[in-house]
Amino acid sequence: MSFQSFIDQAISPWMQSGGPQDDIVLSTRIRLARNLSHYPFPLKAPAEMMKKVNDAITASLSGQSIGHYENLQYLSLDDISSLDTHALVEKHLISPYLVEHAHHSGVLLSTNEQLSIMINEEDHLRMQLYFPGLQLEKALEEAFQVDDEVEACLSFAFHEKYGYLTTCPTNVGTGLRASVMVHLPALSMTNKLSKMIPAINQLGLVVRGIYGEGTEALGNIYQVSNQVTLGRTERDIIDNLQSVIIKLIDHERAVRKMLMKNSALELEDRIYRSYGVLKHSRLIESKEAAKCISDVRLGIDVGYITDISKTILSELMVLTQPAFLQQYAKSHLNQHERDQKRSAMIRERLTLEIED
Repeated sequence: MSFQSFIDQAISPWMQSGGPQDDIVLSTRIRLARNLSHYPFPLKAPAEMMKKVNDAITASLSGQSIGHYENLQYLSLDDISSLDTHALVEKHLISPYLVEHAHHSGVLLSTNEQLSIMINEEDHLRMQLYFPGLQLEKALEEAFQVDDEVEACLSFAFHEKYGYLTTCPTNVGTGLRASVMVHLPALSMTNKLSKMIPAINQLGLVVRGIYGEGTEALGNIYQVSNQVTLGRTERDIIDNLQSVIIKLIDHERAVRKMLMKNSALELEDRIYRSYGVLKHSRLIESKEAAKCISDVRLGIDVGYITDISKTILSELMVLTQPAFLQQYAKSHLNQHERDQKRSAMIRERLTLEIED
């Protein structure tokens, strides 16, 4: 497989089907942070050591299958343009951090893009598994299998008392970051979510934007994840997260019902205005596009809109990001050109979807 094969489609194969609670939960991710023993961690490592780490990992894993994740393909960030790396970020295949600190760095991707192993990010390895909907238990089981198979090939830095050793102290222990991507338009538009976040934080969880730490919650999409791992088992972490996500789901559904009961006309008007903007605008910025896509997704979930699928909206959330737009245009675009291309692409995709 070539690099191009990973950006031919805006959404990964694993996203094509729905999952449990997918009216609210878009995806589940389990990420394991690991470092190789006998090598300095990335923040302290000289360039020659970073290269040795990269070489050791790719020699063991590139072209291999881990569990049922077939033919891991290695992409070196040194060989990929800035635009291409940002397209991978927009698909959540790599992190913004990996792009910003790329030095003898890369990523191993499974054919279905469900498994991503970042090399020389904040840690030597960041192994990520994605599932549609709310599937924390299944994701954890798969992550354990991947971890065991990778550790059979590579020696990890481990301390009998503290567990897996990582660059950031919050990851020491299990090295586990479990996160769930949720769409919370009703809680957002009623300002109820902002009042819930402090309580969520007190439970050892953090609410971030769509691309993780330091990013915005575009389209009312949020990542909810555990904050620390030391002193907690993997089961404790996902059980805590699962219980909070279930409560968020219940609150979001309750507020949706309240809006449909008490503000039905206003809600319907908002949804159809956004649908009209997507279908007819000639210029649209990324934030406005994300907001309108969020409204229309809500319209599908509450039964107002029936002529398009949520899959096309998931695709548009990626397609309308700056790097992907320029990939499809096959040229660099200024902001005005991107806004024009974005609106044209949305109109084209929606027209094809409606005609089908």
